[in-house]
Formats: sequence, structure tokens, C-alpha cells
Amino acid sequence: MKSILLSTVAVAMTATFAMADGHSVVRMGTEGAYAPYNFINDAGEIDGFEREVGDELCLRAELTCEWVKNDWDSIIPNLVSGNYDTIIAGMSITAERDEVIDFTQDYYPPTASAYVAASEDADLEGGVVAAQTATIQAGYIAESGATLVEFATPEETIAAVRNGEADAVFADRDFLVPMVEESGGDLLFVGEPVPLGGGVGMGLRESDAELRGKFDAAITSMKEDGTLNELLIKWFGDEVITY
Repeated sequence: MKSILLSTVAVAMTATFAMADGHSVVRMGTEGAYAPYNFINDAGEIDGFEREVGDELCLRAELTCEWVKNDWDSIIPNLVSGNYDTIIAGMSITAERDEVIDFTQDYYPPTASAYVAASEDADLEGGVVAAQTATIQAGYIAESGATLVEFATPEETIAAVRNGEADAVFADRDFLVPMVEESGGDLLFVGEPVPLGGGVGMGLRESDAELRGKFDAAITSMKEDGTLNELLIKWFGDEVITY
């Protein structure tokens, strides 16, 4: 699960939900570029683990929800400024971000980040390591002694390893697993996994405590009846950590 490293967010606005047929419409913001968490399918629609989780949460909370795609590097500022009402985009819960927005409880347990390279002898300590910009993985590499090269999208980080621009990529292990499996042996995990982040939660404006409460209750119900575990296994496989 990804985690934006924040410096400051200057904008702070209170937004109200749009109304449709007398009911609140909650706009669900996601990146649409981080499979299997969220991605755009062949029909041009937002799909993935978080689409299914989000739709089920809205159903249980009796909310009408609409999905909004937004680039990762501006996803928090655009939540704060009212372009949508939630972030559900593989976003790790961190103390730094919690100073700017609020979070629900996690709907994906804490897991590890990992390195992937084209060779077992990739230099992870002094070489060039790719990471997506504005993520906790990028922050970790910047302090590790390796040379960080940042890219706007996760796909570009993988491409950097394939074309020799980077010795390795550092990202959520769950994102990297299918990349390695589908590479035909061209990519492999190297080094040790690195625990980062505190699980994935929904981000909301600090002023939306009532909405946060509705989603928290819905997440709790999905944990209690096993629905959330079923979706975790469906999208991430039998070895995924469950509740």
C-alpha cells in the first residue's frame, strides 16, 4: 500500500456532498493505476480490489457513490479542496498524513514493501533504485544511501528496471508480485522485505467525521462477516494477510 510523503498542504476547505434524488452522493477518489488495488479495465471503468470494497461499503452505509479518477501526486490536495469526498487508493495510514486528513480503520492489513530487479546481484545499497514519486517507498530510498530515481506512475518504475535506467524498483510487494510472475523470469525479488506503513485506510477530510463513522461501521461489518477476507483472497491470493 502506498503512502504519500507530505510537506504541507496549504489548502483547507470544507465541502458538502452533492445531492441526487434527495440522497447524499459520495465521490470516491482513486488513482486507477495500481493493480490489483485499483485500475482501469478494458471497458474504461475503475476496477479492482478497492472498487469492489468501495461499492460494498457504500451499499452497507446506504450511500450513493460515484467514482472519480485522480493522479496520485495530487490525490490528497484534491480531496482537501473538495474535488471528491474520499480517497480509496492503496493509501497507507501514516501519522504524517493524519495531520492533514482523517482515516477510517484499515481495510487492508499492514504488509511489506520489496525490491525487484533484473539480476540477483543488483546493488540495493549504493545503486540506482526506482520508486513512484511522493510515496513512502521513495522517502525510504532517499534515506537509504541508494540513488533515488522517481517516476509519476508505477508502470514507469518497472520500465526503468527493464531498460537499465535503474538497478531495482522498490514498491508494495503486493503490487510487485504479479509483475514478477508475468515477467517470464526477467524480473525477480531481491533483498529482504521492508515493513512500511500502518495498513490501508480510506482518507477523508477532517471535517467529515460523520461520513468517516459510516464507513468505519461498514468496514467493521465486512471484517466480522468475512466478506473483506474473501475479497482480499480473491484479488491477492491465498497467501495474503487477512483479518
